[in-house]
Amino acid sequence: MTDAHDEWWLATLGRTVVWARLRVREAGTAEVFDSDGRTLVFDSEDSARAALMDAEFVALDGMDADDAAERGFGLDELTPPQAEDDATLRERMVQKLPGRH
Repeated sequence: MTDAHDEWWLATLGRTVVWARLRVREAGTAEVFDSDGRTLVFDSEDSARAALMDAEFVALDGMDADDAAERGFGLDELTPPQAEDDATLRERMVQKLPGRH
């Protein structure tokens, strides 16, 4: 069992999605794993969220179909990357969504 929970955040440029994983620790600290493979440590969940918002990321959990449409894709196209370890995950943190027909 883990002492943390993860939230997925994203930024977009056209049909390219850049992911960030916010991991909140039981102690109240937070870590953001970014698309460069860095883990940024924050003293609180709030400061980590503020940093993500400053970088123009939005929380996947807070996004609805209209929000996704404004960014040019469907909500059903957004699936956070998965991997067994962070090294492999880093390679999947930037996704180019297929063009729409």
